[in-house]
Amino acid sequence: MKIIINGNNLELHDITNFILSETLDCGQAFRWQECGDNIWQGVAFGRYLKIGSNNGVITLFDTTKEDFELIWKDYFDLERDYAKILSVLSQNEVLKTAGEFACGIRILRQEPWEALCSFIISQNNNIPRIKGIIDRLCQNFGEQIVDGVYSFPTAEKIASLSLEDLAILKSGFRAKYILDAAKKVASREIVLDKLKDMPLDTAREELVKIYGVGEKVADCTLLFGLSHIDAFPKDVWIKRAVEKLFDGVLPECAIQYAGIAQQYIFHYARMTKLDI
Repeated sequence: MKIIINGNNLELHDITNFILSETLDCGQAFRWQECGDNIWQGVAFGRYLKIGSNNGVITLFDTTKEDFELIWKDYFDLERDYAKILSVLSQNEVLKTAGEFACGIRILRQEPWEALCSFIISQNNNIPRIKGIIDRLCQNFGEQIVDGVYSFPTAEKIASLSLEDLAILKSGFRAKYILDAAKKVASREIVLDKLKDMPLDTAREELVKIYGVGEKVADCTLLFGLSHIDAFPKDVWIKRAVEKLFDGVLPECAIQYAGIAQQYIFHYARMTKLDI
């Protein structure tokens, strides 16, 4: 990867395994939207970003090298060798096909509290409604970054609220889960950053102490917010895909990269309309 400063923009040249639409619209994050021809805008870590792709060049608009090094290089997981991971997964023919089909997906390294809260909201929900609830959460309780764009509210902010305050979100039964999670994180009963260095099973056990958080939400949080790429979130749909493609058992070559394999399987099965 080569970085070139072009006016107020930062360009990434010679970058592989990074397709914006596959990465930003695959269900791992909910604050990105396409605003032009392969141009996306979103918010992460309290910063607004517009990012686009053209002829193999990724452009981060109005971005400094400092912000790139501090936030975006890590957020887009640009230092991980996805070609190497694809090579390992390709030991299995089905995973090789899925990986070739979805090789533009990178696992976003999101702020842990935002990931936890977002996937609590995602339970038994659809993407448009998830995004609507999160938009209302940010507009009502976050800080304005630029005109009409708000940061994700902190756990401390949410913990200071009541269920009546959260009624404006129209999140239904999830409000009490959001509030319990915020209180446990704000009080440091659960210290999210410490979960990064814990074994996967131990970290999951900590997260399921939160009211309303089951294994699937815990694994999504660990994968997308805490860099546990060995986490494999399972809902009914992905369980069926694994059953159909692998007789219910994930191949050994995928275990250490289970979360990345999950994204490839999900994207491949969805886009090819696999009959599951």
